[in-house]
Amino acid sequence: MEIRHLRCFIAVAEELHFARAAERLHIEQSPLSRAIKELEEDLGTQLFVRTTRSTRLTHAGKLFLEHVPRIFIALQQARDSVKAAVNGFHSQLRVALSDGIQPSRFSTFLALCRQEEPEIEIRLFESPLAQQIKGLHDDLYDVGFSRSDEVGDGIVAQPVWDDPLVVAVPARHPLLSYKRIPLEEVLRYPLVLGDLHACEGYSRQIERVLRRVDQEPMIAERVASVDLMMALVAAGFALGLAGASQIAACHEQNVVARPLAGRTPMLTTYILRLDSEPTDLLARFIERVGNLEESSVAIVPTELPDSDTSEEVEP
Repeated sequence: MEIRHLRCFIAVAEELHFARAAERLHIEQSPLSRAIKELEEDLGTQLFVRTTRSTRLTHAGKLFLEHVPRIFIALQQARDSVKAAVNGFHSQLRVALSDGIQPSRFSTFLALCRQEEPEIEIRLFESPLAQQIKGLHDDLYDVGFSRSDEVGDGIVAQPVWDDPLVVAVPARHPLLSYKRIPLEEVLRYPLVLGDLHACEGYSRQIERVLRRVDQEPMIAERVASVDLMMALVAAGFALGLAGASQIAACHEQNVVARPLAGRTPMLTTYILRLDSEPTDLLARFIERVGNLEESSVAIVPTELPDSDTSEEVEP
């Protein structure tokens, strides 16, 4: 079994069409078919069922597809490690990110890492929560950041940072008459929220907040980024729910951030790692996360004519 066999398998498995897979690999169809046949002979099983009308994976092919991408990720990480060594780094930490964690807090943390241990290269990987958890189990990542603590057995989820959850409101919206908006009033209007897959941990935390009242939310759209959420809010499309620091980082015009009435809910960021004794390098990394001073976050809404509506969120 060679790398070329695996590349051919991935192309056919994703395209489910030999001609398109061959075009994607810039080869003729006959060597592609030959490579798949050689791979199947090596494995002793059929990976594809191919007819004149369709190509589909067998059960064995589906199982094989779950493992092959990790081989290419491991190869890339090996290349990256060699390059890091050539560039003077002594070691490497592979960090997975999910759910759009606090940008200002994370950038401050990365700067602190570079200052305290400049010889350590930090490799960042953006991935959905499920992929991050699987990557931790498969030794593709050393540590991860997520908005969820529902991570299953074998993973430790430690809360590290909190961000006040606020309502993103279009400028000149009727709800701006409130300094703190009751959740019942928020739910009278359409909402734009995070995508259930791309922002799984965020979505779970938002769902818990929305369940505080017996009222079904009107979800106009689900998006994969806070930037798109704020663009839709600015256009008057809907209200948004996000962390105060995330809204501040977007700098979107015509968006005002308002806290919810009552006790301000928090969006919590968790650090994820395997439930085993961490290496000294990882232990220092985790300790640095916990020791990072929590800066206060002020909500500064868009200024409206003849009024100053800024208000600091009470944590």
